[in-house]
Amino acid sequence: MPGRFRSVVLQLMSIYALKPRFQDLLRPLVTKLDARGITANQVTVLTCVISVALGIGLIALTATPTAFLLIPVWMFLRMALNAIDGMLAREFGHKSHLGAYLNELTDVISDACLYLPFAFLPHFQPLWVAVVIFLSAVVEMTGCVALLTGASRRYDGPFGKSDRAFVFGALALAVGLGVPVQGWQQIVFPLMALLCALTVVQRVRKGLQEIQA
Repeated sequence: MPGRFRSVVLQLMSIYALKPRFQDLLRPLVTKLDARGITANQVTVLTCVISVALGIGLIALTATPTAFLLIPVWMFLRMALNAIDGMLAREFGHKSHLGAYLNELTDVISDACLYLPFAFLPHFQPLWVAVVIFLSAVVEMTGCVALLTGASRRYDGPFGKSDRAFVFGALALAVGLGVPVQGWQQIVFPLMALLCALTVVQRVRKGLQEIQA
């Protein structure tokens, strides 16, 4: 029973569980995009290009903390665009082998570029920012490796892509609004690193359970 309870809690903690409702809201827009000839791969590449450009731009603007207010706005839009490209692929026949590569690679690249500017702020330790970037990539790689074992692509939390987007968006909001430097800013990245590690374990465990079932 304790193991089952812990599993349920981890699932509920993940924002990914809200994805179906979010997709329902986006479906009318996706239908229009498909009618106009917009492909899933085009949406995927555009999302990555904007993420990389924003990350590079924020590194150059670290002396202007208010610029970090762009991150929560973009994180929400990016989440919508990621849902859109997935729906175009699955529901409108845009699925392709190239799209599978683009979907996974651009997500990792985008995450790294959007997280990296925090390493240039005086409040956070660059080493821990780098650790979180590395572990975030490992989290997504773990989800993909499940496919090689015969399981489905794993998206288990507690700290998947959507959850990280929420936390980094909130963190950028605090930076942009000039929230005073306090002790929590020294532990937030180590805590995120721990959550990433727990997510890797959870995805491996769930993938193995799926195969055994």
